[in-house]
Order: sequence, then structure tokens, then C-alpha cells
Amino acid sequence: MKKQVLGRGLNALISTEEVKTDGSSIINEIDIDFIEANPNQPRTDFDEEALAELSDSIKENGLISPITLRKIDDSRYQIIAGERRYRASKMAGLTKIPAYIRTADDEQMHIMALIENIQRADLNAIEIALGYQKAMNDFDLTQEKLSERLGKKRTTIANFLRLLKLPAEIQLGLKDRKVDMGHARAIAGLSEPTNQIKVYEAVVKNGLSVRATEAMVKQIALNNGNISGKEKPQKFVSEEYDNLKKELSQLFNTKVNLQYNEQGKGKISLSFDSDDDLMRIMSILDKLKTD
Repeated sequence: MKKQVLGRGLNALISTEEVKTDGSSIINEIDIDFIEANPNQPRTDFDEEALAELSDSIKENGLISPITLRKIDDSRYQIIAGERRYRASKMAGLTKIPAYIRTADDEQMHIMALIENIQRADLNAIEIALGYQKAMNDFDLTQEKLSERLGKKRTTIANFLRLLKLPAEIQLGLKDRKVDMGHARAIAGLSEPTNQIKVYEAVVKNGLSVRATEAMVKQIALNNGNISGKEKPQKFVSEEYDNLKKELSQLFNTKVNLQYNEQGKGKISLSFDSDDDLMRIMSILDKLKTD
């Protein structure tokens, strides 16, 4: 079976033999009171401020992009795609709304709504994961079958579903976009929820990049999951700390070592070869105190 391509849009999702259209390429003006929301809408969060801005734009310019509906009966329609535009149109006081009409069963409707929202980047990572999970549960789809419906790689589906096994605090952070998919995927590589939360908190607090998060996770794995502070310190590799190390080495005329751990704690150690060498270093420190 040929895979559907996500970039081709909703028309590529289902063959013409599978879905009958009711003037699906024609824009219809539908009474807004006859339209109801999709109870399985993948998107759960609607930014009220952004919704108000869209409503103001619709008042000024009308609704430029039609929504997509399916007909339930002679006088009722259900939203396949465009609930945000529908809500803003109601706020703007429109009585009719431009729409494309399609005939689709529940599975097709759910997949089409997922594609529409993903293409518009309207969903956060958790909403996408929940949408995938619901489609699989409701329509008895495997990850492979769902990937064919969406035109996505199976590994992409699997990576999103793994997010649902993360602690609730991290899932909420994803919904609020405090961290992104790359951070969460790295954190999901840890088996212990306590370690996952500690890494998540470090990412949020310190604004860590995905690469830095991956390095932290790798270090925890090397320490057999230990993140309690007893782990073997990791050597700094950044240019800034290398330069500091060189400056200290020149100042004390001895070997200097810089180390740190995942909590941002570390130590500086100075080497000496004899008691006389130690006294020399101490005299430099004393001089620094008086300067």
C-alpha cells in the first residue's frame, strides 16, 4: 500500500473511492448555529489572547480561510479542521461561515483533523502524542498502520508515544512549551522518573540546549543512573573553562584541574611536588588576598 504524504494535505489522505464529497472543492456558506465542535479534536489548548486577535481580524477582514466540515444530518455539521477559526468567528459575531463539506467516517475524520493541526503547527508535542494514541486505540491501528495513514515514519510515531510515559510534570512542561521535543526525547532515555524530573528541572532552570541535555543524560547513564551528587565529575570541555584553566596554571606555575557535575557544582585542584612547592603556592594565595 502506498504511503500517504503528509505534505500533500487532506486531499491526499483518502482515495476518492473511500470518501464521497459533497461539493468538497466548493466553498459553502454554513449557518454557524448548525456547526458543532469535533468531540475528538486533537487540540486541547486554545490561547485566549491569540483567539481574540484572530476574532478582531475576522471582524475587520472576514474569514479568509474556510474551515472543513462533515455533514451529520440535514441540518448539522461537525468540524473536521478549523475549530480555532470557528471559535474566533463566533466571537466576531458571524452568523455564517465559509466551509468545505466532506463526508468521512470517524476514523477518517480523526486522521484528517490530526494532519490539519500538525501541518499548521497548532499542536504541542503532548497533544500530538495523545492524538496518535487515541487513533490507535479507537480504530485498532498499529503504529505501522497509523504511520501509513499519516505519511509519517513509524519511529516518529513511537517517539511521540514515549512522551506519554514521562512524569506528569514533564508532560505539562511540554504542553506549556517550557521544553521541546528534543529535550523530552533525551529525558525519556532515562528509566528512573526521579532522574527524569531532575534533568527536566535543570533544563528549565538553566535553559539547557538539547545537546547539553543529551550530554547530561549520557553522563547519568555512565554513572549507573546516579544523579545524587556522588557521580564521577565530568571534565569541562568548553573553550571558556580551558582558558581559565590555563590562566590559573600560569598564575600558580603548576598543573590545575577543573571538574564539575550535573548540578553545576565542581572543584579546582592545584598540584604540588613538595612541601616547598606547596608553600610557594600558599604564598601566591596570601599575596592575592592582600592585593
